[in-house]
Amino acid sequence: MTTKKIINDGANAVDEMLEGILAAHPGHLRAVDGSPRSIVALNGPRPGKVGLVIGGGSGHEPTFLGYVGKGLADAAAVGNVFASPPPDPIVECAKAASGGSGVLFMYGNYAGDAMNFDMAVESLATDDIEARTVLTTDDVASAPRDQREKRRGVAGNVFIFKAAGAACDRMMSLDDCVRVARHANDRTYTMGVALSPCSLPQTRKPNFDIGENEMEIGMGIHGEPGVARGELQTADAITDQLMGRILEEMQGKAGDRVAVLVNGLGSTPLMELYIMMRQVKKRLDQTGLVIHTSLVGNYCTSLEMAGASVTLMHLDDELQSLIDHPCDCAMFRSG
Repeated sequence: MTTKKIINDGANAVDEMLEGILAAHPGHLRAVDGSPRSIVALNGPRPGKVGLVIGGGSGHEPTFLGYVGKGLADAAAVGNVFASPPPDPIVECAKAASGGSGVLFMYGNYAGDAMNFDMAVESLATDDIEARTVLTTDDVASAPRDQREKRRGVAGNVFIFKAAGAACDRMMSLDDCVRVARHANDRTYTMGVALSPCSLPQTRKPNFDIGENEMEIGMGIHGEPGVARGELQTADAITDQLMGRILEEMQGKAGDRVAVLVNGLGSTPLMELYIMMRQVKKRLDQTGLVIHTSLVGNYCTSLEMAGASVTLMHLDDELQSLIDHPCDCAMFRSG
């Protein structure tokens, strides 16, 4: 059985998507001449500023290129669906984003991305552009707490990129931007649940099997295995499972502030996400944690996968200020 999609040719889906995005957001985005997979903010890069370059595979929109704009990322390198961008567009993004004070690479912790971004770092050294990397590792389900460096980067990217982008926009040094990015990552926690698979444009076939009445806790945004599969439960029960793991890791105390993201994976209606948000608020109230800001919607998707994730960023004064810093991107604005 194949799935239904509004596409022309699956092989051209990413490039045609980019044409549409550039047509829709000419006031925010442009492609680098000769490198159409290198998307740059019109009003981001400037002399003396650390350039923030993010990137990864397509299929997670609005992650990554939706967060390119003033106050957040300066550029995004775009890969094929669920595939890392090769080194060349990453290098072109870095050159376009460089203001002479270095470039910060940020992306989710996946082997292909790490290899290609590392190759880009080596290439940029020959052009005397210093590039440093901070990987995002917010997916609580993907490795034990004492092996955080092995965890995947998922929807928490939104808050982590936001904090780092604000640091860059405030003209902090490269050392300080790296410190902020690592600090933001260390205090961000995500857990997800999948109810149905996605399908790739090239094959239009489900990328994993899950029973009609089943759900899987902890599944990754490419269909990576989760930590528990069982019968579909109520929204409150699902949210309690996700929040239980997150709160256990976060170790917050009454009065602490958090940023909350209830994220849809592609085909989950807002109604269901807000039902989950209702239970997130109840759980936070029970523990005395205070919501400083919240986002509900599709922020890091997996094509048309049904399901959701919950992210908490454990704020301190610095992170709260950076999260509040204004940004103006093609698909996200704040402040």
